[in-house]
Amino acid sequence: MPRGPKRIFKAAVWSMQGLRAAWLHESSFRLEVVLLAVLSPLAVWLGQDGIERALLIGSCLLVLAAELLNSAIEAVIERYGPEFHELAGRAKDMGSAAVFVLMMNVLLCWGLILGPRIFPI
Repeated sequence: MPRGPKRIFKAAVWSMQGLRAAWLHESSFRLEVVLLAVLSPLAVWLGQDGIERALLIGSCLLVLAAELLNSAIEAVIERYGPEFHELAGRAKDMGSAAVFVLMMNVLLCWGLILGPRIFPI
């Protein structure tokens, strides 16, 4: 397919369709979007500079990205049927683990940046 404005527009449309599907079908994604909506203004307010704000908000955005990938993995596996398969279960568990690891990253970033201000040593 040729590159250019048409291709960029189509890619944006497909991305919006993916975000809409995640919003409609994935309760975890909706919860994480709400958390992002709450935490982003806090990050802008509490971050002392652009780097801190980027780390605080960016860590939350990474969780959303991982949730989208996890949901995509689950959708593909469900496409092939609900019967149990060890590899399908492993793939779903690993996708979930990726989301968990990035949630721990959020806690780490927020804790390391804001912790010393809340609990000065």
